[in-house]
Amino acid sequence: MAMSRALNRLAGISTGVGIVGAALGASLYTVEGGHRAVMWDRINGVGEVVIDEGTHLRIPMFQYPITFDVRLKPRVIATRTGTKDLQQVTISLRVLARPQVDKLPSIYRSLGEDYYDRVLPSICNEVLKATVANYDAEQLLTLRERVSRQIREALSERADDFNLVLEDVSITHLAFGREFTKAIESKQVAQQDAERSKFVVAKAEQEKRAEIIRAEGEALAADLINKALGENREAVIAVKRIEAAKEIAATLAVSRNVTYLPGGASGGSSPNLLLSVGGARH
Repeated sequence: MAMSRALNRLAGISTGVGIVGAALGASLYTVEGGHRAVMWDRINGVGEVVIDEGTHLRIPMFQYPITFDVRLKPRVIATRTGTKDLQQVTISLRVLARPQVDKLPSIYRSLGEDYYDRVLPSICNEVLKATVANYDAEQLLTLRERVSRQIREALSERADDFNLVLEDVSITHLAFGREFTKAIESKQVAQQDAERSKFVVAKAEQEKRAEIIRAEGEALAADLINKALGENREAVIAVKRIEAAKEIAATLAVSRNVTYLPGGASGGSSPNLLLSVGGARH
């Protein structure tokens, strides 16, 4: 009997300890790193206190913690809209956003836990359409940094209405319609052809100037020679003979039917011979 009573008492103690442990476990909750929590209770609803990271106490069955991830989240949002000159463009925007930590109770009341997916696509599409409509298609390419900055400023202002903070906004992709892309390619080809034509004209102009300078030089050289020779007829005749000999030698040097025969091997004074092998046949 004594043994049975002891066992019953031990079982009761174990049950009590188990109940206390379960109650204590249910009274504790943990907020992970990079997260914050707000507390909802059955009487007051969502409290105004934002709970930091760590382990905290709550009243089981009465209070329920709601946890939010407050780290930066990347999101790429694409939309198709029209430009000022009625061209269709698909534009992609990369956004880094996070909630305002001190506004988490208000965010939960008005938007719920999926506030990120509810707000960003809507305001991004709104701002993109309104901004792109102020620019021509060509300006979106040439003024990309300016367009991106304007989108970032307008989007940050809209996000602040929903208690969101945008850390970075940038355009990652621009794609135009097929007709506009073809027109851009044709324009680039035309510009390249124009540059090539300018180069050809400049080259021809340089060659023309070179020819003029060369002709002027030759004329000046001839004039100097004439002045040097003066009235010396024999010298003039000698120069003419030399020029004629140069022309004849140049002609014979490229002829296939002429063979050059050197003078005597014994060092004699016999002249060199040019033998025509295309002469009469015996």
